[in-house]
Amino acid sequence: MAKSRWSFLLYFFAILVNFQLGNVIATFAGNPLVQQQLDRVLELPGQNFNVSFAQYSGYVTVNEESGRALFYWFIEAVEDPDSKPLVLWLNGGPGCSSIAFGEAEEIGAFHIKPDGKTLYLNPYSWNQVANILFVDSPVGVGFSYSNTSFDVLTNGDKRTAKDSLEFLLNWFERFPQYKGRDFYITGESYAGHYVPQLSQAIVRYNWVKKEKVINLKGYMVGNALTDDYHDHLGVFQFLWSAGMISDQTFKLLNLLCDFQSFIHASNSCDKILDIADEELGNIDQYSIFTPPCSANISQSNQLLKRRHKVGRISQKYDPCTEAHSTVYFNLPEVQQALHVDPNHAPSHWKTCSDVVSDSWKDSPRTMLDVYHELIHAGLRIWVFSGDTDSVLPVTSTRYSIDALKLPTVGPWRAWYDDGQVGGWTQEYAGLTFVTVRGAGHEVPLHRPKLALTLIKAFLSGTSMPSLKLVSDS
Repeated sequence: MAKSRWSFLLYFFAILVNFQLGNVIATFAGNPLVQQQLDRVLELPGQNFNVSFAQYSGYVTVNEESGRALFYWFIEAVEDPDSKPLVLWLNGGPGCSSIAFGEAEEIGAFHIKPDGKTLYLNPYSWNQVANILFVDSPVGVGFSYSNTSFDVLTNGDKRTAKDSLEFLLNWFERFPQYKGRDFYITGESYAGHYVPQLSQAIVRYNWVKKEKVINLKGYMVGNALTDDYHDHLGVFQFLWSAGMISDQTFKLLNLLCDFQSFIHASNSCDKILDIADEELGNIDQYSIFTPPCSANISQSNQLLKRRHKVGRISQKYDPCTEAHSTVYFNLPEVQQALHVDPNHAPSHWKTCSDVVSDSWKDSPRTMLDVYHELIHAGLRIWVFSGDTDSVLPVTSTRYSIDALKLPTVGPWRAWYDDGQVGGWTQEYAGLTFVTVRGAGHEVPLHRPKLALTLIKAFLSGTSMPSLKLVSDS
């Protein structure tokens, strides 16, 4: 009888412990602040230096039913993050990783040395002035995934914007200290679609909710795909005026491609683009005056795809930087440090997904209507352009901006950095345009110091700096 009673007590105690443990686990799993701390990155492989700022990485589920989850890497500001704005950076493609480009070779704090294993600190990182959030979007890009394999084959602009909005809403729940913070969206290339579309989704969501659920202040895009017709005109004019293609090819490009989609062009347009590629030769079309990576001789026939690799900042010039990212982010210890789920990690991590880009569904021909809507909504909108990019060149951007037919409020002028011309700028009613002298498609890569000057002016809402005259007296 005593033994039976003791067994019963043990059984009851076990039930009680399991019940309490279950409550603890449920609370643990459901607490966003706990998940935030689980996402904390303490140190990265190859990081042979200390940093004063916090960083986090992990997944945010954007669709429970299909199991879509976007991977993020968040790097807080170097000093006083509580007083700094939040800036989201998106790379385009479509199908390219914001971790691979935005973080690892453009505006991020950590860049990768040629050995593919060692990091160095980027002195011109945008976390000097803001808290920076990088997101691999859509699913199938970088470490982002879906439990429904068909999702990777059905990406497009509409679902990308919807998932990105859901990501932000859920991310702010995980990081409640950033709710209400001044928020800006930035990006380049095909993010010329992502950035205004996500901005539009936020503005409309706030309007429906009748409150600023997300305190979006503005957006800025660089070398951006904006309007297929005007962007095509600008590409062909840039190639011809720089002496890169023949007169005959220039005429045929305008005849066969002007009214085509950048993403889904006709066969006749593709064929003349192939001829243009042959005439261009083995150059880096994303940065026409710098050498291509000799290790990569494969060519692609689509202008939006990366076919040669652009260079390294603050180190001796290295045109093979993308290859270093491929080595680094495939290291198991790196994936572990970044909290990559081994059950969903790609068998081989790639900077860009051909599967995503080749199967892209909807891609509107223009963003100009979105610009008009968001200018009317009062957002701060800046567009910048590196002037040595031939893929989405400065001529394309100027044609697209001109098509908006905005009044000029600040005339065309040079802007300066440390007494040198950094580029040129013009201010319109509702939009500021800035060129960056000597920069390619990835402006912060080739001109990191100028890019930092650019983001400082954008966030502060001031004009680009003028030449400061020093008195002799």
